[in-house]
Amino acid sequence: MMSASQSQPTDAGGWQRGGAQAVRRRLVERSVSLLCAMATAVVLFLLFSILWTLVTRGAGGLSLPTFLHSTAAPGTGGGLANAIIGSCEQTGLAALIGTPVGMMAGIYLSEFSQDGRIVSLVRFVSDMLLSVPSILVGLFIYLIIVEPAGHFSGMAGTLALAVLFIPIVVRTTEDMLRLVPRAMREAAYALGAPGWRVILNVCLRSARGGIMTGILLALARISGETAPLLFTSLGNLNWSTNLNAPMASLPVTIYQYAGSAYDDWVQMAWTGALLITVAVLATNILARWWLTRNGSAQQ
Repeated sequence: MMSASQSQPTDAGGWQRGGAQAVRRRLVERSVSLLCAMATAVVLFLLFSILWTLVTRGAGGLSLPTFLHSTAAPGTGGGLANAIIGSCEQTGLAALIGTPVGMMAGIYLSEFSQDGRIVSLVRFVSDMLLSVPSILVGLFIYLIIVEPAGHFSGMAGTLALAVLFIPIVVRTTEDMLRLVPRAMREAAYALGAPGWRVILNVCLRSARGGIMTGILLALARISGETAPLLFTSLGNLNWSTNLNAPMASLPVTIYQYAGSAYDDWVQMAWTGALLITVAVLATNILARWWLTRNGSAQQ
């Protein structure tokens, strides 16, 4: 038998190894925490640098004529009214088209479909559209709508933006609905609720925060797209709200003005970039406030 004096060194060695492992874990934990804090600081620094640059360079063009006058020749005191209205019209219609289509596709993939080739194909196409260059979408819409019609149009730009909008909503809706616990569905079915009511009142209500986040991400993406609009709605220096004619937009106007040799056009380009950023931020804030308010009211 091993005596007590012989077992003490072994126990002491085990304690030393355990202490060394604890010190190593603490060092790794602190190192990872420091790296995460540094990464967060870098992201925040870049974000506020972009915002600061936009505010300092774009605020100088904020005036009443900017919101009341259409784009005009250099030195004539033009504004961005037609581009603002054109962007709102095209982006808003794209969201109205893409939101229900994307949500219904996401609901189908999450709630009604069985694993199979068709479902896998739909998911694959949706994932591909998430990463496809937007200029290819513009070329696609150009070939099937602009070229047969013989002219550019705001509706073509709207459809191009909708194609970019839909896959983000599809993926977000499916993922958020899959996070809803199955027990909630089973409880609703046990109470005699039909399938459509379970989806509407249980699943979508539980996942609405994540789905709204996906919609806002999609809206933020299409708000600054330039390439697809160059091949579809083209742009218009005059005032036009006709969806069957070329239509101005802020991204295209920024693209045209930013590379100009005229200082007033460059100033308008910075102002347009600031307006897009503020609009996206304001939409996110209002949507979050609305979700928080409705969630508190229902509780």
